[in-house]
Amino acid sequence: MTASSAAEKSSAALSIGDKAPDFTLPTDGSGSVSLSKLKGKNVVLYFYPKDDTPGCTIEAKDFRDLMKDFEKSNTVILGMSKDDVKSHDKFKQKFCLPFTLASDVDGTTCEAYGVWVEKSMYGKKYMGIDRTTFLIDSHGKIAQIWSKVKVEGHAKEVLEAAKGL
Repeated sequence: MTASSAAEKSSAALSIGDKAPDFTLPTDGSGSVSLSKLKGKNVVLYFYPKDDTPGCTIEAKDFRDLMKDFEKSNTVILGMSKDDVKSHDKFKQKFCLPFTLASDVDGTTCEAYGVWVEKSMYGKKYMGIDRTTFLIDSHGKIAQIWSKVKVEGHAKEVLEAAKGL
């Protein structure tokens, strides 16, 4: 997917150019994160379904491996799922993840970003997180959205977009 086609994708709730919804959530390491406190930096906010599952692990490791390049582009990486903080702590430690993992246990932020959706597997419907990444610029505006992310090559594509901010 090219950056231009990625820019055309949007979640149901938000579009490119919208102000990113603010949030304050608990994180790994007994911390907390607020989007509003990250102003002045670009933010990669990536939503993923579950800690320590195959696709989510590949995605996290790819962002981890490009962390220094994101930092050179004034960009912070923030992963988010509905897993609790203890799960995030284990996931982060197991794979040496150098970025923050936010816990949205009640799903309020997932809903605000339009990533809590009905899914289907083997004919069974259920609610879950649509793997989606938002690139938020240093002013808090959504610069790009990638929906229904395929993890292979995704982190590199996001990095290229971040370099352009």
